[in-house]
Amino acid sequence: MTRQQEKAQAFRALHEGEPFVIPNPWDAGSARVFEALGFEALATTSSGFAFTLGRLDGAATLEEVCAHTAQLDEATGLPVSVDLENGYGADAAGVGAAIARVGEAGAVGASIEDYDPSRGLYELEEAVERVVAAVEAARGLDFPFVLTARAENHIRGNPDLADTIARLQAFEAAGADVLYAPGLRTVDEIRAVCDQVTRPVNVLAFGDLSLAEIAGAGAQRVSVGGGLTWVAVRAFAGAAGAIRDGDLSSLGVGVPLREWFA
Repeated sequence: MTRQQEKAQAFRALHEGEPFVIPNPWDAGSARVFEALGFEALATTSSGFAFTLGRLDGAATLEEVCAHTAQLDEATGLPVSVDLENGYGADAAGVGAAIARVGEAGAVGASIEDYDPSRGLYELEEAVERVVAAVEAARGLDFPFVLTARAENHIRGNPDLADTIARLQAFEAAGADVLYAPGLRTVDEIRAVCDQVTRPVNVLAFGDLSLAEIAGAGAQRVSVGGGLTWVAVRAFAGAAGAIRDGDLSSLGVGVPLREWFA
């Protein structure tokens, strides 16, 4: 069994066990820290990775995402799932090609959205076609790739829970392994989604619900998106601002890198 096949099996098994948190590293160093802290899988963050390039969310290329994926895969022994945004393809075939590309780079999972920044939310039929293409590409790999299908309604100005559920049900029927509707903010919303689908559901944490509350509502996987990136950025920007103004008291802080990177 190859290293990637072992990671893929471990990742799939996580979705069949207890609910778990999948943190979102923005670079190889943060990925290694997450591994050292005991997390069992990683998911990339499009916004966090774009920040490392000095860009806004959505501005990384597929080639850059694949290189980033390879770095994370090489840095740790953990399974890596990739935020592929809208699949980096103008058509369904392009989405399938993107799945194959990140699989080649070392990923054992990926998510695709039903939203295009220039067009808005895809009509359901087209969104399903894109999920079907992604599923077909995933099944063509020689390891059990976990495909996550995202319904973007709640973070794209259309908080229609009934439509979100209908989309997730359609993505499930199309073969998606995990379902994800970022922007669900209450236990009732999460439970409503989880009660209407049979695949594992990923929930994006915002800090207003505990892991126990999210899992109690039926979610299997909890991610943080760019959240930890912005925690780190805010901390260093605050310290840097103080240094600019003459206060050097934030310096001299140590972290156990030798322990984390052992």
